[in-house]
Order: sequence, then C-alpha cells, then structure tokens
Amino acid sequence: MRVDRATRRIAATADRIYQALTDREMVQSWLPPEGARGIIDEFEPRPGGAFRMTLVFGTPGESGARKSSLTTDVVDGEFLELVPDRLVRQRFEFRSDDPSFAGAMVMTWTMTPGPEGTDVAIAAENVPMGIRPRDHEAGMASSLANLARCVE
Repeated sequence: MRVDRATRRIAATADRIYQALTDREMVQSWLPPEGARGIIDEFEPRPGGAFRMTLVFGTPGESGARKSSLTTDVVDGEFLELVPDRLVRQRFEFRSDDPSFAGAMVMTWTMTPGPEGTDVAIAAENVPMGIRPRDHEAGMASSLANLARCVE
C-alpha cells in the first residue's frame, strides 16, 4: 500500500487551520491544486459525513483526459474522523472508468502547534496506481501552499 506524504509549517494557529479544513467555502477556495478550480457538491464535516468535489482543469491531462472526463476529476468521499485543532481524516474515491484510479484513498491531515505556527502534515494512504508520485507530491504541496495563503 503506497503512502504519499507532504508537510508544511504554516504561520497560523491550529484552530484557524482546522476551520479551513472543515468550512465548505474555505476548502473550495484552497484545496484545488494550481491549474484547477473546485466545486464542492456535498460537504458534511462530521464522522460519516459526505464530501464530493469536482476539480475543473483548464487543460486535459497528459494522456488527453483527466480521471473523470476530459477536464475534470470528481472525487466522492467521507469524513472519517475529526479532532478539533488536531486531525481531519477522510476517505476518497475517484469517479473514473480507468481501473488505475480505483480504490479508496485515505487522507489524514495532522496539525501540530509550534512556537512559529503549526506544522501541517498530510498522509495519503492507498494512493491509486494511476496517480504518479511526483504529480501527487506537487499537488499536495500546491494545496498546502494554498492553505497557507488562505489562513496566514
């Protein structure tokens, strides 16, 4: 099982970052990686609550399409665990006809307060084989940078 990781120190309090992870409008503004915009279709930040987002890209993917269509990735998910100011864990599945994107990926966002802000770590478990490690690393780094701009 593949696990991809990314971290960033963000000059904001853990409660501000937790808010950005659990507020629909905030997530929609910062989560999409560079080159994409997000549309949140469902968002229930509670254990068992739904999460559905469509990422819309200005250009097709390298292979001529994205995961769900020519210019979109649609992800269905669920909030698994929420610990205020500490942790958000979610399960995601991509809507795709391509079997290389099948399976449920679990993403855990962990916040560790420190003297100069909060260390935010992402662990993505069971990453589908169709997501190249370097692309996922770049996407997670982009989302963390967007999160920092949103809360700092």
